[in-house]
Amino acid sequence: MLFEEMRSSGVVPDNLILPTIIAACARTGNLASGEELHSYIVGSNILIDENIQCALITMYCNGGSMRTAQKLYSGMSPTSLVASTSMIFGYSKSGEIEIARSIFDRMREKDLICWSAMISGYAESERPGEALKLFNEMLATGITPDRITMLSVISACAHLGAIDLAKWIHIFVDKNGFRGNISVDNALIDMYSKCGSLSMARTIFETLPRGNAITWTTMIHALAMHGEGRSALDLFDEMKATGVDPNGVTFVGLLYACSHSGMVEEGRLVFNLMIHEYNLEPKHEHYGCMVDLLGRAKRLQEALELIESMPFAPNVVQWGSLLWACQSHENVELGELAAKRLLQIDPGHDGAYVLLSNIYAKAKMWESVGDVRSMMKCKAISKEKGCSWIEMDGEVHEFLAGDEFHSRSSEIYKKLDELVKALEVEGYSPDTESVLTNLEEDEKKAAVLRHSEKLALSFGLISSREGSCVRITKNLRICGDCHSFMRLASRVLGREIIVRDRTRFHQFQDGCCSCNEFW
Repeated sequence: MLFEEMRSSGVVPDNLILPTIIAACARTGNLASGEELHSYIVGSNILIDENIQCALITMYCNGGSMRTAQKLYSGMSPTSLVASTSMIFGYSKSGEIEIARSIFDRMREKDLICWSAMISGYAESERPGEALKLFNEMLATGITPDRITMLSVISACAHLGAIDLAKWIHIFVDKNGFRGNISVDNALIDMYSKCGSLSMARTIFETLPRGNAITWTTMIHALAMHGEGRSALDLFDEMKATGVDPNGVTFVGLLYACSHSGMVEEGRLVFNLMIHEYNLEPKHEHYGCMVDLLGRAKRLQEALELIESMPFAPNVVQWGSLLWACQSHENVELGELAAKRLLQIDPGHDGAYVLLSNIYAKAKMWESVGDVRSMMKCKAISKEKGCSWIEMDGEVHEFLAGDEFHSRSSEIYKKLDELVKALEVEGYSPDTESVLTNLEEDEKKAAVLRHSEKLALSFGLISSREGSCVRITKNLRICGDCHSFMRLASRVLGREIIVRDRTRFHQFQDGCCSCNEFW
């Protein structure tokens, strides 16, 4: 290290060189060396000026040591743009987005970098609505975004799945000269695919140079998310024909595509191709896809054997995939094993408890269901709340399960009641087995019927023209009851309903779903 070489040579670093050395520690992530340097500065009675303070704060923020960073920051003038921006970045990265926002709001002057840091913080904290709102506020101040800002904005829009907003962002990108940057172009492909427009994603892809593996990989992932497994493999063949070598992320997309299209043997071939032809060592995510592939195909024992044969310890991804498959195929014994292994790794994993409870409920093992729910209550573990978004006339509306805060709430519930009655005539009956509360059966039915995607659908029906497509984005994987509900609703209403959940797209039309039950 330069600092050690200087000391061994008898050279005493001054206030000009110290910030540079500290910055090097920050860039390399060498927090231990940075802390040693900080101790040297304090012990040598070197004057800690603003440049050194800013460099130290940036280093500690990059290293996730926010307590130390805050102590240094508290002794500085709040007008320091560099220090404040570093604190915004650090707190956002550590998941303390509200503290980051409070620092941002206290800043007297804001430049592009601090605006971008806050927008990025919201986008990466899965608060896309606030990221986009802040972006509009920034534009109103006259500040022009750069490539970094636009990548965060595009990511936020992709998270929301708002197609009209995506089109506006696309126009903004074109008008402001961001097209031609490979990162932005690839982000647009991803945005359109996550907003449900695979055709627009493909259109952008067709205009781009084909020498970049990331571009091919982005399009393969887009096809995979939409359940277009065969198309993803065909595109991979095109990629190979152009001489572009795939990387590990490419194979994640290919395996994901096979998994969500029920293409087991093709998935095996892809996995072997990765190892033997491209000499790529499978990582956790590749094994996770393979376990998911086998699990969806009801090959649960093979999935377990694959996990046990891994060259490194399995993580929550593999055990979680197996646990989900055990729920889908009602395998209690293997489900208990998967849940046990998962909870050994992550004792607070709410999904493991929920899935295990669902497995017991399907097997009508009510005492075991009660035991799981008691454990959750004892450990203060709650199920992640479902949230759905729907875009209407350029505005994104958010719904939580049981939400009554929307301005048109009474109309929404009235429409939902009408729809439920129409579906019941066609044989629909709410599936209440997954309700994790000790309620009477009627109360459980009411809870299931107030899931966020059902509320979003009802809002879409009262807000859009007759016969138009309703597009919904969900933060969790769609439950079995909502899947059946949407499928039947598409036939009864004569409307296309598209739901993007945590793992893929579901295109409901005429009583069928594009997932073909591989979800």
